Amino acid sequence: MSDKDGKSTLGLGGGTGGRPGQVKQSFSHGRTKNVVVETKRKRVVVPKTGAAQTGVVDKAKSPLVSKHASDPSKRPAGISEAEMERRLKALAAAKAREADDAAQRLAEEKAREEERERRRAEIEAKAREEQEREEAQKAKALAEGQAVQDAADEARRKAEPRQERPKPGAAATARPAAPDQAAIEAAASRAETKGVSTGVARKPERTERADRDKTAKTKTDDNRRGGKLSLNQALNGEGGRQRSMAAMKRKQERTRQKAMGQSVRPEKQVREVRLPETIVVQELANRMAERAADVVKSLMKMGMMVTINQPIDADTAELVIEEFGHKVLRVSDSDVEQVIVSVDDKDEDLHPRPPIITIMGHVDHGKTSLLDAIRHANVVSGEAGGITQHIGAYQVTTESGAVLTFLDTPGHAAFTSMRARGAQVTDIVVLVVAADDAVMPQTIEAINHAKAAKVPMIVAINKVDKPDADPDRVRTSLLHQEVVVEKMSGDVQDVEVSAKTGQGLDDLLEAIALQAEILELKANPERAAQGAVIEAQLDVGRGPVATVLVQNGTLKRGDIFVVGEQWGKVRALIDDKGNRVDEAGPSVPVEVLGLNGTPEAGDVLNVVETEAQAREIADYREQASKDKRAAAGAATTLEQLMAKAKADESVAELPVVVKADVQGSAEAIVQALEKVGNDEVRVRVLHYGVGAITESDIGLAEASNAPVIGFNVRANAPARNSANQKGVEIRYYSVIYDLVDDIKAAASGLLSAEVRENFIGYAEIREVFKVTGVGKVAGCLVTEGIARRSAGVRLLRDNVVIHEGTLKTLKRFKDEVKEVQSGQECGMAFENYDDIRPGDVIEIFEREEVERTL
Repeated sequence: MSDKDGKSTLGLGGGTGGRPGQVKQSFSHGRTKNVVVETKRKRVVVPKTGAAQTGVVDKAKSPLVSKHASDPSKRPAGISEAEMERRLKALAAAKAREADDAAQRLAEEKAREEERERRRAEIEAKAREEQEREEAQKAKALAEGQAVQDAADEARRKAEPRQERPKPGAAATARPAAPDQAAIEAAASRAETKGVSTGVARKPERTERADRDKTAKTKTDDNRRGGKLSLNQALNGEGGRQRSMAAMKRKQERTRQKAMGQSVRPEKQVREVRLPETIVVQELANRMAERAADVVKSLMKMGMMVTINQPIDADTAELVIEEFGHKVLRVSDSDVEQVIVSVDDKDEDLHPRPPIITIMGHVDHGKTSLLDAIRHANVVSGEAGGITQHIGAYQVTTESGAVLTFLDTPGHAAFTSMRARGAQVTDIVVLVVAADDAVMPQTIEAINHAKAAKVPMIVAINKVDKPDADPDRVRTSLLHQEVVVEKMSGDVQDVEVSAKTGQGLDDLLEAIALQAEILELKANPERAAQGAVIEAQLDVGRGPVATVLVQNGTLKRGDIFVVGEQWGKVRALIDDKGNRVDEAGPSVPVEVLGLNGTPEAGDVLNVVETEAQAREIADYREQASKDKRAAAGAATTLEQLMAKAKADESVAELPVVVKADVQGSAEAIVQALEKVGNDEVRVRVLHYGVGAITESDIGLAEASNAPVIGFNVRANAPARNSANQKGVEIRYYSVIYDLVDDIKAAASGLLSAEVRENFIGYAEIREVFKVTGVGKVAGCLVTEGIARRSAGVRLLRDNVVIHEGTLKTLKRFKDEVKEVQSGQECGMAFENYDDIRPGDVIEIFEREEVERTL
C-alpha cells in the first residue's frame, strides 16, 4: 500500500475510511526508522430493534447466526455445526447476563437515590421542627416582653400626679406615648436572666442558618447510633468523614458534666504512695497510677538511665513521687506483711467446727494401731520398721455422725519438734500409754508439750488385753508427772482401750466428743483461709506438696497463698482418702498442690488477694532468713574470727549430706545428728533437703569428702554413676534408729584413742656408776612389781617427777634382759638423761590405748 507521496504504508486490512499516522520503528545498534501506518476504523454492527430491547440474541433472528448456521461455506474452517451452535448459545447467555447486571445496577442506583431523598427529607423535616420550636420560643419571649412593658406602663401611669393627666378629649385624640426606655431595658434584663430572649434584638439570619445546620449535623450524627452502617452508605461516602462512636460518647460525657455543673477536665488525684527501702520503677508507676514511660523520663531528667525493671532507692523514688504531685508514705520492708491481717470474727459469723485430736505417746505404745482401729485402716504396715516417722492427718466420722480430725505424731525421741508442731495446732491431746510399760521418756515429753500448748488431755491406757497389763500402775506413774486422772479423783479423763480387740474405742470417742462439746469449738468459714503446714514433701510427679490443716476460713481451688518463704496458687486439693475436692473448711486436712517450692513443716499458710502480694511477702521472708543466717554465722571482730578458727581446728568434724522424703523427717534427722558428738568431734550437716539424691549432692559430698545419707529416697541414675566415678559413699536408710547409730559409730572413729597408764613397778637407786661408752648407770633394787625395758619410766626425787622418758638399757649383771622381777638388783640407764642420784625412785609404767565411743 502507498500514500499519495509514494511512500509505502502498513495497513490492518482492506477497506476505506482509514486514518494515516507514523510509527517509529527501532532496530539494533540504536538505529530507528519512521514508518507510515494507516489505522482502520472499527466496524460497528447495530443489532435489530427487538434484540436491543430484550438484550438477548435470538438465534433464529440474528443475522450472524443465520449467516454462519445456514451457510456452511461461510463457517470458519475446522468448526463443526454443533460446536458453532454451542458457541452461539454461550454468546447469547453472556449477553443475557450483561443485560441482567445492567438492570440490577439500575435498581440499586434507584434504591440509593430513594435513600438519599428519604434522608434529605428527614433532615429538612427536623430542621423545620427546630425552626418552628425557635419561632415559638421567640413568640413566647415577645409575649413576655410585651407583658413586662404593659406592666411598666401601668406603673408609670399610677405614679403620675392626677393634675398632670390629660383631658379626656385630648387623651382620645393623642397617640399613646412611647414606653419608658429604662423600664423596657429592665424587663429585658429580667427576661434574659430567666434564659429567654425578649425579641428586641434578633440574631442575624446567617447566624440562625448556621445554628440550624449545626443542629441538623448533630442530629445526623446522633442518628448513627440508631443502626449499623450500610454498604451503600460506606461506598457513597455521603457526608464525608464522620465522627467515631468513642468521640460521640466523650462529647455526651462532657455535655452531661457541664449540665451538672462539673468541670470538664477532672482535677488530678493525689495519691498516698507507700514507699519501701527499694522499689522497682514499674511498681512505683503502678502505685502512683502513672505511665511507666513518664516515670522513666523523669528519672532520665535526673541523670539516671534506668529501665522499668530496675530497682531504685527510696530517696530517689521520693523525689519522683513529689515531682508527680503525690504524697510519700515511707514504710519498712516488714510492712509488706500487713496485708495478712488478723480478722476479728463476729459471733454471728462463727459456726461449729470438728475438733482436732493429736495422738501422742511413747514408741511402740500403740498410737497408730489405735488410730487404725478407729479408722478401720492399716497405716502401720506402710511405715518402715513398724514405727510412724511422718505426721498423718485423718478425718473420721463416728457412728453418731460426729466428725473428728486426728493427727498421728511419731513417738520416737528424734521427732520431738514434729510432736511440738502437732501440739500447737491441736484442740485435744490423747495420751496413749501402754498398760504393760507405764510412763516412758517420750510420754513425759508428750505431757510437757500438751501442758505448754495448754490443751486438754485424755489418757488412753492401751494394751489392756495383755496378761501383764496393769492400768492402775499407769495411773500411779502419771501422778509423778502431775497428771491426775478421774479414777484418782482428778479432772483428766482416762479410758482403758485395746487397739487389737477394739475394747473401749466407743468410750474413747465418747470422751473426745464430750471434751469437744465443753470447748465449744467454732470458726468462721467465710473468711480468707489460714492453716498450718503439718508436713511437706517434694513429689516427683506432682512437685512440692504440703499437708495443710485449715484452721480458719475456707481454702478453695484457685486461691493465692503465701506459706513461709514460699508462695503459690492452689492447683488441686486432695483429702485424706485421696479424693480431689474443690474446697476445705476449718479443721479439714488436705494436701495442697501448686507451690513454687517446698515449705517448712510448721509454717503458717495465709491466703492473699494477688500474686504480687504473695511474691513480695515470700521474697521479704526469704531475704530476712538469709540475713539472719548470715548474722548468726558471721564473726564481727578479729578476736572472734581467731577464736572460731582455733575451735574449728581442735574439733574434728564428720560432714554429711542428708536427703529425705519429707521435710519433717529431714528436720528430725538433722536435729538428731546435731546432738551427736562432744567437745572433740561433731557431725556437720553440709546440706539437707527433700527429694531424690542428685548429681549436685554428689558434687557437694565429693568436695567436702562426706557421705550422702538417703532416708526413704534413692539416687537417680546420673547421681549413681557420678558417685561410682568419684568414690562418694551413698547410704540408704528407712529407720531412723539405724541412721543415728551408724553416724555415731562413724563419729566415734574420729575420736582420739584414750591413753591409760598401768603402773607395773618401782625401783630404788642404790648406787650410780660411770660406764665408758654408756654414761651414768644406776644400780637399782626393784622394790615392787616388775621392771620392763619397753615400759615408760619416771624419775622421782622427794616424790617430785623430775624426768619422764624411756630406758636405754636394762641389765642383770652383764646381760641385757627384758624384765627384772621384784627383789632383784639391776642396772638402768635413761635415754638422754644423766642427772641421777642415789636415793631417787624410778616409777615404771605401761601405756594402753583404749578406743572411745560417743
